Amino acid sequence: MRAALVVAVAFAAACAAGPDTGTIALWNGRDLAGWHADVPAADRDPKVAPSFVARDGLLVSLGEPEGHLITDASFHDYRLVVEWRWPGEPGNCGVLVHASTPRRLYGMFPQSIECQLHVGNAGDFWCIGEDITVPDMEARRGPKETWGVDGDKARRIRNLTDGSEKAPGEWNTMVIECRGREVRIEVNGDLVNHGTGCTADRGRIALQAEGAACEFRRIELSPL
Repeated sequence: MRAALVVAVAFAAACAAGPDTGTIALWNGRDLAGWHADVPAADRDPKVAPSFVARDGLLVSLGEPEGHLITDASFHDYRLVVEWRWPGEPGNCGVLVHASTPRRLYGMFPQSIECQLHVGNAGDFWCIGEDITVPDMEARRGPKETWGVDGDKARRIRNLTDGSEKAPGEWNTMVIECRGREVRIEVNGDLVNHGTGCTADRGRIALQAEGAACEFRRIELSPL
């Protein structure tokens, strides 16, 4: 517990110090220090198999049991670089920014803005108790009267491109810039989403376990 606290404090201090601090490796290549898992199934069975593991120099979301791996520290105004691939059958996963209240949605998803990794849809926004605005909102989210951030409301905001993702098994790079109340996403060098007026401007960062195994080899944050 004390070691985790030291890591969290170090991360928070680095983020607050400004751009001269340099890059922060949120994934250290060895273990899950600086992160904690929130997996609802573990409430019922403390011996349930882990959803997230460090293996062969990679951080792996095993997909099940479903839940989230969440940074101990909170961040604001940063550039986050994530490299991921599907080692088997591609499916669903995501990177959540500005995460706060745990299990805000469906008793599992923390309040946040999700930057989608779902195969074929990387770069979609999903609004989870928080909201964000993009151009052409109705075309990309549906009729305004259906919008919302809870339950079965229209929480998905489609990305701008097709074909930005690489073939399953190959490494992809997502760059997420959170600056004030703007969130900008690139996938493999393509701008795929850019939102403004976000209802949050800081919070934790989370990775999902949502049905499919997903591997991460780089998760780095640079203060802006």
